[in-house]
Parts: sequence; structure tokens; C-alpha cells
Amino acid sequence: MRVAQSIEQKLTEALKPVRLVIEDDSARHAGHAGHPGAGHKGGESHFNLEIVSAAFAGQSRVARQRVVYDLLKEELAGPVHALSLKTATPEEAGL
Repeated sequence: MRVAQSIEQKLTEALKPVRLVIEDDSARHAGHAGHPGAGHKGGESHFNLEIVSAAFAGQSRVARQRVVYDLLKEELAGPVHALSLKTATPEEAGL
């Protein structure tokens, strides 16, 4: 399973998001620390995530990030070097 698919599956199952955007931003980080290099197929080392979920209600920004990091601990221990997170409740996102 590709990294983006694994991220999508885990976040969808745990958070039931009303919006989930997963952007592989690895190409912008070629040559930076943590990038797997030119010979690595598909990148999948740097991601931008937008997650809108009612599961975030009542949680601080830091608490929301901790939830996501915990859900993706396997990916963060392996191929994923960096995550950029935008988290919101449906009300905060205007949905």
C-alpha cells in the first residue's frame, strides 16, 4: 500500500472527516534532509494534510496534532519525514 493510501485509510477510519485533503509535497523537498532521493519512486516523504472532523471539537490545535501524529506513528517512523497539518471542526471550516 502506498503511503498516501495508508494515511487516508487511517485518518478516515479514526476521524470520519467531512473533508480530507492529502497533498504529496515531496518533490519540493528534493535535496533536503529526509527526502529519499532521486532514485526513490513517488516521493511520499513530505505531506500537507487538511482534515476537517467533528472529532476535533473541544481540542486545542496541539491536541489535534497529537491525535494525527499518533494515528500516523508508523508512517512517521518510516517513510514520512514531514507533515504540515491544517485541522478544523466542520463549524470552524464553515461546513
